[in-house]
Amino acid sequence: MKKLTRSALSAAVVAAVSTGGLAMTSTATAEMSANIGAVSNYFFRGVTQTLDSAAIQGGIDFEDASGFYAGTWVSNVDFDDGTGYELDLYLGFAGEAANGIGYDVGYVYYAYPDAPDSIDFGEIYGEISYEMFYAGIAYTIHSDNDDNLFDSGDIYYYIGASLALPEDFSLGLTLGYYDFDADGSAAVGDASYTHFAANLVKDAGDFGEFSFNLEYADIDENDALGSANSDDLKAWVGWSKSF
Repeated sequence: MKKLTRSALSAAVVAAVSTGGLAMTSTATAEMSANIGAVSNYFFRGVTQTLDSAAIQGGIDFEDASGFYAGTWVSNVDFDDGTGYELDLYLGFAGEAANGIGYDVGYVYYAYPDAPDSIDFGEIYGEISYEMFYAGIAYTIHSDNDDNLFDSGDIYYYIGASLALPEDFSLGLTLGYYDFDADGSAAVGDASYTHFAANLVKDAGDFGEFSFNLEYADIDENDALGSANSDDLKAWVGWSKSF
């Protein structure tokens, strides 16, 4: 479940939608780019999507000078039910106002084509940023998971900061809260949780970006997302490169 903003937790770690790449016109009004990555554990908002195993990920993005962007992204997953991969489709609009406040709004569709039952869902999201700080929200507007987790009405809130460090390092910190609409229901039980992530990223130029990441989700072993996601600090490493 790739997030497109800094709360994402994909191979791009604290990056937004990939930029740079091949200019589509001589005036460089639009660009196409591709990205590929590998992670030792694929997390989405503090929850492993691969049962604590590695993942290979990649995508293609289009970005127009107007601020419009669209793209697709894929990763292997393992939900212990035969589901093997995730395919995301997204579009949005991002820019910066004259006062320096950045904004990013859009829609993302999370698809799991080989899942035994349809578990696809879609979100609208919005983020504002100023200098090193950012805050955002993602709202599930439709879902095939009726009266369950990742159903319509779920909301993820987050705040964070991204700090440039010497020697092409950067540090990202995100604090989020996932508010599930079905939380507390007889069918689901306790589900909503707080999430914290820290990412140390090294930009190695032509060799891509390398990251060391920490994830913590306040999920009890008996909660709906317990077991592999029980509340303990988890570490993972990643690499990504854009073309």
